[in-house]
Amino acid sequence: MIVAERKPFEEIKAMIEGCKKVLIVGCGECVSVCMAGGEKEVQILASQLRLAFEEEGKKLEAGETTLERQCDKEYLEEIKDKVDDYDAVISMACGAGVQFLAEMYDSKPVYPALNTQFIGVAEREGEWSERCRACSDCVLAETGGICPVAICPKGLLNGPCGGTNDGKCELSKEKDCAWTLIYNRLDKLGKLDNIRKIFPAKKYSVQTTPGRRIHEAFKEKE
Repeated sequence: MIVAERKPFEEIKAMIEGCKKVLIVGCGECVSVCMAGGEKEVQILASQLRLAFEEEGKKLEAGETTLERQCDKEYLEEIKDKVDDYDAVISMACGAGVQFLAEMYDSKPVYPALNTQFIGVAEREGEWSERCRACSDCVLAETGGICPVAICPKGLLNGPCGGTNDGKCELSKEKDCAWTLIYNRLDKLGKLDNIRKIFPAKKYSVQTTPGRRIHEAFKEKE
């Protein structure tokens, strides 16, 4: 899932300076799970903005809606009859959702309420950790299902650096060394010989920017 967190309130408020009506659009997918941009978070932000404007002697009409997701045109069309009634739109989706929303309704300013952080997993309630950089050249088959690119702060592909100590990263005694984790996992799987393999330099060429993928079944239609 994509993990994000809300921008500082003052930054969001400054974005809509001069607006009298804003539509706050939440997303029911990833950012809802990480409690950053779902229906509840939309309600909280709308209330905070109304109160802040009222304290300054101004009036702000803040509309609220939450879509199934914002990275799919089908769901973005649900607000086509609402957008024109507002001066601006605040998107509480990840960066991809913000851009798609802005592209579809390009006659209105669309502002991001969140900072997108990483692709991660839920460790426990209220805590998420990064697990994937979407590098387009996955090595998990060789590293016991542990990604050295995402888990190691240096993204080292071939073993630990000289800073690892007692299985911990030199950056923090609380952080496990990615390659110690990989070693232990491979040992448990009976595949410790994998640790001797030397990975070539990362294939950055396979990660085109901006990325685009067309499923094989749909290529003939292009």
